[in-house]
Amino acid sequence: MTSETIGPGRAGSVRLCGWRKAIRCGEVRAPPAEANAIGRSDPLDIESECKQGDMKNQRKATLIGLVAIVLWSSIVGLIRGVSESLGATGGAAMMYSVASVMLLFTVGFPRIREFPRRYLVWGSLLFVSYELCLALSIGYANSSRQAIEVGMVNYLWPAFTILAAILFNRQQSNLLIVPGFLIAILGICWVLGGEQGLDLSGMAANIRDNPLSYGLAFAGAVIWAAYCTVTTRIAGGKNGVTLFFMLTALALWAKYLAIGGEAMELSYQALIYLVLAASAMGFGYAAWNVGILHGNVTVLAGASYFIPVLSAALAAVLLRTPLSLSFWQGAAMVCIGSILCWFATRAKPSESTQSADQVSATTPRRNG
Repeated sequence: MTSETIGPGRAGSVRLCGWRKAIRCGEVRAPPAEANAIGRSDPLDIESECKQGDMKNQRKATLIGLVAIVLWSSIVGLIRGVSESLGATGGAAMMYSVASVMLLFTVGFPRIREFPRRYLVWGSLLFVSYELCLALSIGYANSSRQAIEVGMVNYLWPAFTILAAILFNRQQSNLLIVPGFLIAILGICWVLGGEQGLDLSGMAANIRDNPLSYGLAFAGAVIWAAYCTVTTRIAGGKNGVTLFFMLTALALWAKYLAIGGEAMELSYQALIYLVLAASAMGFGYAAWNVGILHGNVTVLAGASYFIPVLSAALAAVLLRTPLSLSFWQGAAMVCIGSILCWFATRAKPSESTQSADQVSATTPRRNG
């Protein structure tokens, strides 16, 4: 758009956001007659209208991002529901296969040739490893209650991610990181202690009952923290989630065919859980991308740290498993610890104003 006067004929077809941009940049000041041609008497009214439209669009994008948080919070209960009918390995393979198809339609398949080679290698390796740990740790759990506990161990990854960003990416922080990290760890110990809360002997007995599930969940938390830390530096703005989901599905099918797994019992309930779990993963990513790109990133960042409590609540409902007061206390500690870690990395208002990129650097990108 140039600084020349825009005639009435063209003014009628100019979108409001185009007017706003032109007015802000000083490229054009539409006379009242032209402004009337699009239903406004003053260009400033047009700018005001555009601002209101932008705010409305941002609210919609933020709401879509919050939907992603709800979808991801349902993952633990849905994965467990799938594994109970289709097996830990076979059910996960089916789930990631369906989710891959959904991602093809919502996110699309990336142009692999444009990917940095290091991101393609390390991103694939870490992403697939994490997803295997997540799905199998929940699938191998001995009970629904244990599956929820395992899911809670996985939610140590936000605290681990921020700690890794401080250690390896030189993320600035303050002393809040220390109590934040310790409270998150204490929360997990509280959850694993059972009815007594912080009970080291009870926690040890719980872990000995199924060291594989708890070990996979803890390893997954560490691996995802590494993924977030590494890809921030080497991804080059690329998003390989569709490819990574396909590789995860292939790895699970290879495991299923090579080692075998539980027999798959197809039923209406199993199919419903399968579709819901795949949708939560696939559409969750699509919704999160909209929210993080066009919504209020600060709101989404803050809300995402309440996922452990929301996830436990949804899993308890889906799996019809009552949870004790001590469990909720531990889950709350995990949330509080993660939030303190997040606050520890935020710049002071007097120093600088955080951009969306700065905030999103310590915002969960994937909530398993």
